[in-house]
Amino acid sequence: MGEKVEGRLLIIGGAEDREGDCEILREVVALAKGRGQGLVVITAASRGGAQLGREYREIFQRLGARRVRILHVNQRERANDPAVAVDLRRAGGIFFSGGDQLRLTSLLGGTRVEREVRRAYEGGALIAGTSAGASAMSDTMIVEGPDDDPPRRCTLKMAPGFRLLKEVVVDQHFAQRGRLGRLLGVVAQNPYTLGLGIDEDTAVEVNPRGRFRVLGSYTATVIDGLGIEVSNVSEANPDAPLALTQVKMHILPAGYGFDLKKRLPLTPAAFKCHRP
Repeated sequence: MGEKVEGRLLIIGGAEDREGDCEILREVVALAKGRGQGLVVITAASRGGAQLGREYREIFQRLGARRVRILHVNQRERANDPAVAVDLRRAGGIFFSGGDQLRLTSLLGGTRVEREVRRAYEGGALIAGTSAGASAMSDTMIVEGPDDDPPRRCTLKMAPGFRLLKEVVVDQHFAQRGRLGRLLGVVAQNPYTLGLGIDEDTAVEVNPRGRFRVLGSYTATVIDGLGIEVSNVSEANPDAPLALTQVKMHILPAGYGFDLKKRLPLTPAAFKCHRP
């Protein structure tokens, strides 16, 4: 079993509360404190990143963040500018906004910004991301696939992510957009990979030991295909529904969690004495 995670992540399913109690964004601020000098918000996934960055800066400052820097990258040349790396090196937390995950990875993949994010992650900074920013954390990410559709072989498009979370594929807006079928399709193609679907206004906080705790309004869904006995994924017509048997699925609301290394769900009792 490989090391699925090396640092601390907060992976958000999108559409997090920004006006009420802001539980999830409040947790971003709390986890980043004491780890470095403030937060850096990266808005490269969105074409309207400048405005989005201003909105997040206002929210994070209202929630107690003393220093919030916005990094909007709209071309790879800027992502390789040595000047943009300074704040990333000092940051206690780095937050990826939503938008288009392929835009995010195509702009930042292999650049100085990506390298500095990884260095910060390995040095103990929090890396958080919502929606597209959540999908891009895994080593392989879903780029495109239909919602509300049964699992099929040909309907998924995948691409490399930032490799912060290994051997796990993250899908976001999960229950709200009916994405169970497409995540099952991912697991069918590689049963060793765990599928992690996160609902809106819901997040998982992953620690360096490879355990996560759920917080927010709805649930996280874990699909484990390691025990699949029957699968037609390699023989089925590309448009035909998949056959899968003995697939494990765990539905985890706030307070519950999961051990990614042991592939075991965790009840709230596991977190009473220690944070994950």
